[in-house]
Amino acid sequence: MNFLEERIVKDGFVRPGNILKVDSFLNHQIDVSLMEEMGREFRRRFEGKGINKVLTIESSGIAIACFAAREFGVPLVFAKKSKSLNIDADTYTAEVESFTHKNTNTVIVSKKFLSPEDKVLIIDDFLANGCALKGLISIVEAAGASVEGIGIAIEKGHQQGGKMIREMGYDLCSLAIVESMDAESGEIVFRE
Repeated sequence: MNFLEERIVKDGFVRPGNILKVDSFLNHQIDVSLMEEMGREFRRRFEGKGINKVLTIESSGIAIACFAAREFGVPLVFAKKSKSLNIDADTYTAEVESFTHKNTNTVIVSKKFLSPEDKVLIIDDFLANGCALKGLISIVEAAGASVEGIGIAIEKGHQQGGKMIREMGYDLCSLAIVESMDAESGEIVFRE
């Protein structure tokens, strides 16, 4: 069992509806030391790929992506879920359906932050059905940049997102892959 799996077992819990609650350390209250360790692990796994940009989607992926970007010594760009007055008009956009929130957002990245020279590492907190990743991949492709890797904190292995992204040919690294979980017993089983 790795450091993230141990933390999930210690402080996470399963709710009905296929929800894994990790808000005490990952996506509401944040354990900064854990984020730092995840950043180091993503650097270790994707070292040598020429990463010069990290991309995530707001908001829960930002903390993890910050530490990954710091480890690589590169900028972090995050896709915004809503257009604001201070974002440039020239943007890349993608429609992204959220498993957790049960809604669809148009995510936005300013064109000035992604270019064909960029070798991008995509980072996110969860991977369920893969909709957020597909949206981020489409933004990277629209910029003419390349996706050099995808780092996920927690993948729900019993859902199809990870399988789909791997079948698309992307180098996907999930630090913890939940094979199954049971809300009644609280049992969480990780993929070997």
